[in-house]
Amino acid sequence: MIFKNLKYIVCLSMVLFALNSCKDQAKIDAEKKEMENSIAMDEAKIKADAEKAKLEAKKKEMKATSIAGIADKNEELSTLLSAVKAANLETMLSEPGNYTVFAPSNNAFEKLPKNMSIAELGKAENKELLTKVLQYHVVSGKITSDKLVDAIKGANGKYAFETVSGNEITASMKNDKIILKDEKGNKSEIVLGNVNASNGIIHIINDVLMTK
Repeated sequence: MIFKNLKYIVCLSMVLFALNSCKDQAKIDAEKKEMENSIAMDEAKIKADAEKAKLEAKKKEMKATSIAGIADKNEELSTLLSAVKAANLETMLSEPGNYTVFAPSNNAFEKLPKNMSIAELGKAENKELLTKVLQYHVVSGKITSDKLVDAIKGANGKYAFETVSGNEITASMKNDKIILKDEKGNKSEIVLGNVNASNGIIHIINDVLMTK
């Protein structure tokens, strides 16, 4: 009888040990899984942060090399940049896109009559006019000098194209120079072409173009 009881106790102990061993293994497996998940989450976060930093750096580089960014670095375009900021067009010329800008130099703005000077156009009451004047110098899409010359030749010497203001500019050639004529009949010459930007191209001109 004692032997049977002892045998029963031994068996019970083995069963309890086995159960405890199973519980311990389950706990170990759960902790291992939790650790693996934590490591995976940390790795995913590190990767996401690295991608975000890469995108931010790329965005910063694109902004620095954008049309507005290039104008900011060029002393000859400081007046244009001030006008762009006053008209709240800096964002458009800083963000990704594809534009051609015929950029009047500082000297070009100095030629304007007093009533059309940047000091006057920069006033709050003239913001709409300033915006229209600036948009008259911007074209959707990238037009290099070579493309413009080909278009002029293909249009029998006079090529008209629309700007983002909805008004037209007419381009022609004078010897090897590209001449732009505005809607008032005034002419401006491209003095420096094909200044590449991350969101388009800039052609510096020597007179401000005006719409009717």
